[in-house]
Amino acid sequence: MTPSRTYSDAGQAFPIYITVVGGLLLLALAYFAVGQAAATRSEAQTAADAAALAAALETRDRLADEWLDRVLEPESWPDIFEGKVAVPNACWRAQELAARNGASVDCEPDGLLGYRVSAETNDTVGDSIVPGTDGQTATEGAVAVIEARCSTKPPAEGAADDALPSLTCKGGARWDLKPDDLSALPKPEDLFDVHLADS
Repeated sequence: MTPSRTYSDAGQAFPIYITVVGGLLLLALAYFAVGQAAATRSEAQTAADAAALAAALETRDRLADEWLDRVLEPESWPDIFEGKVAVPNACWRAQELAARNGASVDCEPDGLLGYRVSAETNDTVGDSIVPGTDGQTATEGAVAVIEARCSTKPPAEGAADDALPSLTCKGGARWDLKPDDLSALPKPEDLFDVHLADS
């Protein structure tokens, strides 16, 4: 009688084993689906960040060009540093870079010195045990802002009428500009910071 009881115990354990293995398999597939979704969201966030920064960097360069064009007109500098001059909308740069990253974007200026971007992945999450993920994309947003890095100091009292203000920028860099020698001028990255902001 003892052997028959042993076989009976083994037979009862087998369905439990199958149930446990099946449960673990479903759990693994669920984790895989979560991982797929997280990876797709990460792709969307990367695309949004890069696109917003690209638009802001393009505008930074155009503002720096404006400053170079008007370097002998110091009265115009404050408007340039505050973004109060007409420069082209740079959302085209955001769209261009997003396309390279496998995403599409909605882009719009955010104030005078920023861009707000929403990026959607072209790729989907893919097939998983979660219904509907095969056609599900991810959408994330980002905001990039431009900030002036420099302050001006008026020419010393008694200076020539065409004397230019000096520029002191973050990090301690200083430019004492001379109208007759403009060979060493700050670069766009000296004049402006570009960084992501909370969206």
